[in-house]
Formats: sequence, C-alpha cells, structure tokens
Amino acid sequence: MKSVSDTIKSVIIVLLVICLGVLSSMKLIKLQIVEGNDAVTAPRYDSDAITFKREVTPTRGEILDYRGNVIIGNNARTDIVLQYAVFPKELQEGNEILLRVYNELYAKEYIFEEVLPVTMTEPYEFTEEDTEIVTEKLNLNVYATAENCVDKLISDYEISEDYTQEEKRIIAGLRYAMLAKDFSYNNDLILVKDVKKSTIIRLKELSSVLKGVNAVETADREIIRGDILPHEIGMVGPIYAEEYDELKEKGYAMNDVVGKSGIEYAMETELRGQNGLEEVTILNGAIADIRTLEKTVPGQSVKLTIDGAFQTKIQGVLDNFLNRFGYYNGQKVEKGALTVLDAKTGAVLAMATAPTYNLKDFEENYDKLLEAPNSPMFNRCTWGQYLPGSTFKTITATAGLNEGVVDGYTSFNCQTNYMFYGGRFQCTGYHNYISVRHAIEVSCNVYFYEVSRNLGIDNITKYAELYGLGSPLGLETGDAGGFLCNPETFAERGQPWYIGYVIQAGIGNQDCGFTPLQLATVASTIGNRGVRYKPYLVDSLYTYGTKEITSKTKPTVAEKIELNHDYVYDYIIGGMVDASRNVPSPYGLTGFGFNVAIKTGTPQTDMNDLRKQNSVFIGFAPADDPQIAFAGVIEGGEYSKYMVHDIIDAYEECFGFGEKKKEPVELPPEMRGGTTAKTTTTTSTSTSTGTSTAANTTTRTTVVQ
Repeated sequence: MKSVSDTIKSVIIVLLVICLGVLSSMKLIKLQIVEGNDAVTAPRYDSDAITFKREVTPTRGEILDYRGNVIIGNNARTDIVLQYAVFPKELQEGNEILLRVYNELYAKEYIFEEVLPVTMTEPYEFTEEDTEIVTEKLNLNVYATAENCVDKLISDYEISEDYTQEEKRIIAGLRYAMLAKDFSYNNDLILVKDVKKSTIIRLKELSSVLKGVNAVETADREIIRGDILPHEIGMVGPIYAEEYDELKEKGYAMNDVVGKSGIEYAMETELRGQNGLEEVTILNGAIADIRTLEKTVPGQSVKLTIDGAFQTKIQGVLDNFLNRFGYYNGQKVEKGALTVLDAKTGAVLAMATAPTYNLKDFEENYDKLLEAPNSPMFNRCTWGQYLPGSTFKTITATAGLNEGVVDGYTSFNCQTNYMFYGGRFQCTGYHNYISVRHAIEVSCNVYFYEVSRNLGIDNITKYAELYGLGSPLGLETGDAGGFLCNPETFAERGQPWYIGYVIQAGIGNQDCGFTPLQLATVASTIGNRGVRYKPYLVDSLYTYGTKEITSKTKPTVAEKIELNHDYVYDYIIGGMVDASRNVPSPYGLTGFGFNVAIKTGTPQTDMNDLRKQNSVFIGFAPADDPQIAFAGVIEGGEYSKYMVHDIIDAYEECFGFGEKKKEPVELPPEMRGGTTAKTTTTTSTSTSTGTSTAANTTTRTTVVQ
C-alpha cells in the first residue's frame, strides 16, 4: 500500500497538471481570435507572434480573339495599402499614421479617393442624395446631418482636438473608408493605386513610423485592343456596397474587381478563377512569414468566336458605307449595325455598330461618351429593335408554303392596289400574276398580303417564333427578345388591334421589332433549310498561360422547322438568289464564283412622314451551302444592300470560302477616335491561344516596415 505522503504527492501532481492545462487553455483562447472569416491562431514563433489565414485572389483570365490575339490582359501595378494585422489598434496612434501617410502621398501628388460622401470643408454637406448607408454604418438615425456624421467619426475614433479642422476631416474620411471597405485581416484598405518606385522608397524610409502601410503588387486589368467588339467585351469595376454581402460569400474581398458588363460579366466565374489560402505570421508589428496553404487557381482565358481582323474589317464596311451614303431625305445618316454569323454553327463572327467607341475611351472619359450624340455605347446589334420590313416576307413565305396555303405555282394578280376589309393597301409596282419565287425577288406586297390573309395572324406568329423572333436568342452577354406583331403583344402594350394589321404584319411593316442578331439568325435558318442554331460568342476556354484547352463550345440546334413539303426552301432561296442579281455595279453580287442569297427591306418608320425609313437586308453565302449569314440595318438611310459585296470580300480575305482556309490576317492598327493609334503591346510567352505566363496571384507583398 502507498504511504499517506505518497498519496498526497500524487494529488499535488494531478492538481498541478490540471492548473497548467487551464492556464494553457486560457492562453489559447486569448490567441484564437475570429474576425469575419479570418481565423487568428496560436503563433508558430513565440508568445508575441500572431498567425492568421487570409484568402489570395487569383490572376484574372485573359480575353482573346479567335486567332489568340489578346484583347484584354493583365498588367502589374503597385498599390499602397493599409494592412489590418500590423496597423495599430490604439486609436490615436493610428490617427497619427493615417494623417502622416495621407500627407506623404499628397506630397507625391497621389490623392486618396474619398468614400465618405461629405464635403471636405465646413459647413459640411452631403455630396450624395442617398445617405442611408452612411448613417447606418455610423449607427445614426436617418435624419443625421453631414455635420453629425463627421462629429460621430471624430468621437468614435478619438480624433484629437489638437488637429486642425481640415486634418480632422482627412482622418475621419480615412476612418470611414476603413469601416465602409470592411478593413480586416482578409481585406486591405487601398490608399492609392499604381504608385511609382520613388514613392515606395520614400515610404520604406518611414517604415518605423508608418506601421501597417505596405506596398502590394497586384494585377491591373489592361485593355490591349479597345476597338475590337467593345460593346460585347465589357468592363470590370469595383464591388459596390450593395453587392458586397452576396459576393463576400463567394470569396470576394471588398477591394476586388468584378465583371460589370459584356464578356467580363457573363464569364465572371471562369475569368476569376479560385482563391488560394495563405497563413501569415506577424511578429513585432511586421510580417514575419507567409505560408501557402492552398494554391490559387488562375482564371481561365476566354477565346472568342470573333477574329479581330475580320471584326475591324466589318466595322470598316459599316463606317465606309455611312461615309459614302451619308445623307438621305436631307438628313445625315450616322447610325447602323451589321452582324455576321457562321452559318454552320451559329458562332458570331462579327458585330459592328455605328457609331462605336473604344474601351479605353470608356475607361478614361465615360461622361463624354455618355453625352456623345447617337449613343455610341448602345449596342445596336443585340439591343436595337427594328422593323424588319420586307425581309420578313421570307418568314411569311415559309409559313404559306409549309402550311399549304400556297405552293410554288400559286399566283396572285398584283395591280398595285389591294383592298382588305374596306382599307386600301398598295404595292410598289404592277406585277400582274406573280408566284412566290418572283414575289420574293421583286418584293411584291400584294402577293404577301394575300398569303397573310389566308394564313391568319396565329400562323404568322407561329413561324416568326420558330425563327427565333419575339424572345432572346440566348447570347452569353444577353440580347433583346424583340416583339411580335400580334394581338397579344398589342394588348400587353395597351394598344388596340385592328384586322388590317394582319396583312401588314406579313410584310414586316406593322409594329414589331427585331435585332440585327435575330435577323442574321433568320438568314442562317433559311440557308440551313429550317435548322436554327443558337448564336454564341465564346469559342473555348484555356488554362491560363498554357495551350491546354479546358472546354469547347459545341454548336446547339435551337429549333428545327418540320417541313411538310420538301420544296419550301427551294422557292425561298431561289427568290433570294434572284434578288442578289439585281444589285448594280460596283456592288454587284455575281462575280464570286458562287451564288449569294439576299432579301432587302425599307420599312417606314413614321406613318406621318412616309419618306422616313430604315434600310434592312439579310442574306447568306454561298447560297447552296452557306458558310456565313448576315444582316444589316441603316437607320434613316437607303441602299444598305450595297454593303453585302464588302462583307463577302472581307470574309474571303480573312477565312476563305470552300475547304481551303486562309492564313490569319494581321491585325490592323488600333483605332482611337477615328485616327490610327499605336497598339499597346505586352510581353508574353507564345502559345496557341496567345496567353501569357504571368504570375498566378495578385497578393505579392513588399513589406514597408
């Protein structure tokens, strides 16, 4: 048996172990702090060290044209930031650092971008109408004044009365930015962006004073070719307060950028990549160690279906036409759109709109573009909704032939005038007895009035929808659905429906509206004899900086019109080929070695002034086995079909017709404001996709202190 003394010793030892365990647990609890998603854990160095985890933002993927030319890339820049882990928690010390770094940067002509919507000088006033976010963050009631907001910041952050009023306002603005921008272990506060080396050196010299102020290397979005498809490429931008709660759950930091429009928005997930995770150790107020826990996965490079050289040529076709045929009916003609599709897949080959702009101008002078005449930022190809005019007769012909209302030999007598329920309607000529093929060639209104009368509006609507009209086509970046001419649409718009609208609907000259993208899809569907492909802009995705393809878009059949008669498209295409032979020299379409199919329209845009019209065309080539389908609209003009010859020439030069493909055409110089400008270049490692081998992360840190 153990002696009493041995038992007492054992009890003492157990108690000591328990006490040490409790003390150790208390120490661990003290060090395991959680702030947001940033876990601060026990140190790996000594008791004075703090270790925490933070997410690392990956490099954003590039946007490439079909040949691999970089349209949007990345460029390194250095920002000056505050880092939470090493910034003093003692308020007055922090205030001194904030004012000092502000003045140092100001001396170098860098200005901190204010987020507190209050004037910089007294009497304080709000600079924005919506002040609810400010008062909410400061725990003030909604009726608080600008003065109340500044006073609250001065009080909460112990901003000393020894400062001047101007200095107090500067510190208050910085403190509010820290609050508004979710300043935390995982979220640095960016003071200024893209600083010069001399500024970094100066701040390093003050490292013992400017605790928490660091220079951070990051990737800046760089517009390489702002003139290629600017409406569809889109832009990135900062995360707004109202977006942050949702995006934070997806791993975004408040100072990240996110796609705002176009491909940048539509392909955000693919372009962004996946966050990494690193462990940071702070010792004696400085970063002592950074350890990678999870590697970042850079965003994928997005290769478009657009060939940059072909796109610029098509934009040139449109611009040159407007320059040559710049006046109609006494008015200057300045607006239009062209769309070209791969007829065999639905891939978008080019989309030109006039007037257009350069993405660099958008970035540098947005307000000027916003106020520019004729809305250059409006994408007429995908959002402009136009009367189709006589191009719609191809759809009415499809319905009439397929539903058995007419066949290829059915004739109607055109004597110019046509009476329908007491109303008088007209054709542009005297065509006598005319059947469908010739009616398409000469665009006889009377023939299609009669077909429309026999079809009825329900059948006209049915076939318009089969061709993809009246609803979006599903382009990655979005597109307008347009609107059909039928009683349902009129009722939705609060308009009365009259029986005479039926025959006007059949010739595309009553209230309806379709995009040039939809009209090009109609042309493609005719060329493919009833098979409609879904249009798309993204050809494929690549692993950043490699030749490795990760996905390839497969053509999608969106609709197949079931034919009741195998001759339906023989007559429609035949009539469109006949129409192409009526284009005068030098714009003629008979010298290519193959037939071209077109249909034109001149819809009237003002019933009070019948001289006002648009000029519209659709078509495809070669007619018997189409490679391209196209559509164009000129607002307030005429002769738009004269562009078809140049569209075909441009395709021949860039791609070639038939089986033999052409070598890639070199990109022309970048266009800025109608003048040629030197193209921005970047250093890259050559790959089949034109991607570069840049760094994969955007949080390389140069420690100032």
